[in-house]
Amino acid sequence: MTRAIATTDLCDLWMRQGRNDFAVLPPVFTHFGGRKAFSGPVRTVQCFEDNSLVKAALEETGWVDTPTGRVAQVLVVDGGASLRRALVGGNIAALAARNGWAGVLVDGCVRDTHELASCDLGICALALMPLPTVKRQTGQRDGAVQVQGVRILPGQFLYADQDGIVVCDQAVSLPD
Repeated sequence: MTRAIATTDLCDLWMRQGRNDFAVLPPVFTHFGGRKAFSGPVRTVQCFEDNSLVKAALEETGWVDTPTGRVAQVLVVDGGASLRRALVGGNIAALAARNGWAGVLVDGCVRDTHELASCDLGICALALMPLPTVKRQTGQRDGAVQVQGVRILPGQFLYADQDGIVVCDQAVSLPD
């Protein structure tokens, strides 16, 4: 696992460089997982109150080989910001951790707080909701999604810590 890159350091560097090819998500997400800092290339799921595709994605290996080595991915879930159903719970989070995912960002709700906190996985979501989803096998995988007004594409890189969540087009390494 590589050294965590602080989102504040990324924003400072990019602002000094005059870059505008990154996005900062609004500060509406709460950390629920055991990891409070996580990063990796993005995979996406778009769904609404049905986590069938979330589970299917997290059943796959979370690792991907890149030119710089093997890295863990981050699943970004566009749940339509619904606060009526939990898209990730303890069982799915444990599955993701076992399969090597770095984290899950949910534009929606999660449940099973104690189980989520014990997972070696970054989990950010809008809120808690004890009600599970209804399985209808609906939604889309690995396409462009909108999360709190920010367009996120598969293959972009997401960096999350307790200061915020940043998305950019490629992996970043900070100068020493």
